[in-house]
Amino acid sequence: MNVVVLIGRMVADPELKYTPSGVAVCSFRIAVDRWGKSETGEKQADFIDIVAWRQSAEFAANYLGKGRLVGVHGRIQIRTWVQQDGQKRSKAEVVADSIQALDKPR
Repeated sequence: MNVVVLIGRMVADPELKYTPSGVAVCSFRIAVDRWGKSETGEKQADFIDIVAWRQSAEFAANYLGKGRLVGVHGRIQIRTWVQQDGQKRSKAEVVADSIQALDKPR
């Protein structure tokens, strides 16, 4: 089972692109608070990359922006590729099935 549910704040405005066949894809990053505090008493957060497709991508691009509180329901995906210098790279990201704004726009 591969299910992820996250609540966090948008780190930056989402970036909307279209595939050559015209499918909308949007990527953004959210900061999700960790439980507890660090040894110095500061809050800690994890920064998680999100990818949304089609209607969810267009919703994110049109209605979400930096600082907005969002809920994301999706699945983890590990993407791998080879760089131009031949080095293998991989990246974990959440592919969003649904995205919901949890606050009002400023």
